[in-house]
Amino acid sequence: MRANPVLSALLLRYKNGEIALDDAAQEIEGLRLERVGDFACLDLGRAVRCGMPEVILAEGKDPEPLAEIAVRHAETAGRCVVTRVTPEQVSVVQARCTGKKITVEYRTPAQVLVLSTGPMPEPTGGIVAVITAGTSDIRVAEEAKIIAEEMGCTVKTAYDVGAAGIHRLFPALKPLLDADVFVVCAGREGTLPSVVAGLVDKPVLGVPVSTGYGYMGGGRAALASMLQSCSVIAVVNIDAGFTAGAFAARIANAGEKK
Repeated sequence: MRANPVLSALLLRYKNGEIALDDAAQEIEGLRLERVGDFACLDLGRAVRCGMPEVILAEGKDPEPLAEIAVRHAETAGRCVVTRVTPEQVSVVQARCTGKKITVEYRTPAQVLVLSTGPMPEPTGGIVAVITAGTSDIRVAEEAKIIAEEMGCTVKTAYDVGAAGIHRLFPALKPLLDADVFVVCAGREGTLPSVVAGLVDKPVLGVPVSTGYGYMGGGRAALASMLQSCSVIAVVNIDAGFTAGAFAARIANAGEKK
């Protein structure tokens, strides 16, 4: 069975004298909490405890407190992912990181910031495929992709494969068939995950996207369609790219441990 990469890195830091025994033991317990002012509590043990990173949702947060949380988390944990960011929030976080040893990547299609003080997470060998029905679904798909990569997976993508022109799907699927799990994002009527599940022998996660208008618009029709699928799929909430990416990575990484 493959060791937890986060735990392996922690033990290596202790071996190299980069962290004290008591601090290493506290991190291994997975219960490290750190207060940021009087408005936030960082869960620094999530990666060791659950095998997934602590991700900050920027939606609804003022830029200055968000920047303080993100920088503190990057400095203490080595990496920090911030989802659903606005341009104003991005500017404030980037300014706060000026002069610090923190790199800031703004992944614009996904509206995600990745702060880092070191290398990417160690590859696990897990492979996740991410597919979209149309180009309007790419924002959510990219969020799923980034989260799966942060959990050590290789991510392969096929975007705008369509459902109305189903002949576009078959050549797009061929390079993805070695994936451990498929994340399929679709708005409108949400047909594509059911179709993909009827063509591959791996788990499929349907992600309804809030594209579409009129009756049951905003992703509700896509969600209802996926829940009613006669193909065997699992379904996450509307626009839940983070949940889909994290759950897909768990499936892929569990397969690699066998």
